[in-house]
Amino acid sequence: MLHIINKSPFEKNSLMSCFACAKEGSAILLIEDGVYGVIANSSIAADIKAAMAKNSIYALSADVNARGIADKVMDGITLIDYNGFVDLTCDHEKLQSWL
Repeated sequence: MLHIINKSPFEKNSLMSCFACAKEGSAILLIEDGVYGVIANSSIAADIKAAMAKNSIYALSADVNARGIADKVMDGITLIDYNGFVDLTCDHEKLQSWL
């Protein structure tokens, strides 16, 4: 399953709820303000690293760049472009958007 998060983890609990529900092997894509979750050494960095142990975590590079955090992305996060976003949606039979 592909989980899509578009809310900042510092304003909403969508990302943490996703981590609690996502089955092992799921893909998690952070877009829009959700990309703030990939900042290294943040208050949720340990949660992100724990989630990376069982799920693939992606961030939309255009949103990372638009927010000026490209130099702060933690190791292990895969940055993708819009074509990669489309590929993820095609590669996963089910999608869940977290609001």
